[in-house]
Amino acid sequence: MVSSSQYIIGISAFYHDSAVAVLKDGQILCAAQEERFTRKKHDASFPSNALQWCLEYSGIPEDSLLAVVFYDKPLLKFERLLETYYAFAPKGFRSFYQAMPVWIKEKVFLKKIIREEIEKAAQKVGMNVKLNGQPTRLLFSEHHLSHAASAFYPSPFQRAAVLTVDGVGEWDTASIFIGNGEHLEKLQELHFP
Repeated sequence: MVSSSQYIIGISAFYHDSAVAVLKDGQILCAAQEERFTRKKHDASFPSNALQWCLEYSGIPEDSLLAVVFYDKPLLKFERLLETYYAFAPKGFRSFYQAMPVWIKEKVFLKKIIREEIEKAAQKVGMNVKLNGQPTRLLFSEHHLSHAASAFYPSPFQRAAVLTVDGVGEWDTASIFIGNGEHLEKLQELHFP
């Protein structure tokens, strides 16, 4: 039997406080941080335990997973890092040298990692999820849009101004959005540095 509900999984990983959230028909059904399972404060690893718990808790029916969404666009962030390192060369070489193995191992191949981890966790809870085909899509949201969405959509407001201020996402360090119903529109942004 195919469910009429639509589910979306949100994932944050590989920076700090990795976590998973599951939405059912646009409402938060469950969410968990990886550190609650690993007992590592600010755990940055892929949230495998949190994902498995959320899949078990939510009981997503077959063919009801609409999308898996990651909280930023890693290739845009990688572009910013390369441009920044290039602009400050050779001073930033040591930092560049230390950061690149992590980027090559985890972030450049993030689609593959997410697909494998979702399929592995789904298999553990008896679900059959394949991200290569329809209807499930793998999407990447801009970092500040993810912050704005996490504040606006669960709020009781139909219309609101949303301000995000963060170290840096892809290029933004601060952004202003207008939330209106189901839409978030970015009005302005302040770029790194």
